[in-house]
Amino acid sequence: MKAALPEDAVQLRALVAALVRRFALAERADVVCCGLTVAQAATLEALERGATRLGELAQRLGISPSTLTRNLARLESDGLVAREADPQDARAARVKLTAAGARAAAKVVEQEVAFARSILERLGPRRGAVLAAVGELLGAVREATEECCPGAFDHLMGDLPGTGGKGGNGGPQCCR
Repeated sequence: MKAALPEDAVQLRALVAALVRRFALAERADVVCCGLTVAQAATLEALERGATRLGELAQRLGISPSTLTRNLARLESDGLVAREADPQDARAARVKLTAAGARAAAKVVEQEVAFARSILERLGPRRGAVLAAVGELLGAVREATEECCPGAFDHLMGDLPGTGGKGGNGGPQCCR
């Protein structure tokens, strides 16, 4: 395998940074029109899988429990989430989406999918090849991440379709 040239690495970094910035802008626009912050939208999205203990939710979102508490207070006051007792541990609480929260989360996802669809439409017949290349790039990112910090990729990206990650596994070994 041919070694990557330094200028290739610089170009890859710049392109990925540009994509991240552009998608972050789109994400902010998608959630602002729904009356949410990016953090609130991420919380709603994480809760789409069902009621979750607070500690697990904070870990999944990569935020501190105190940050999550502030985030949930606003979502609760807006009627988008509700707390409930954990049926397995009466001392613990879980949080879940309300019907309004599920609708808000679905609206954000719908807008994000529409943005992605508009990108794919511009690619025309190259769409499949581009998606395959992005998948291959993500695989390479996973391998490189595992070399420097075992478990980090699965912890941060485990819920991403097609990554094979497990997500929420207690965090990467280098961060424990």
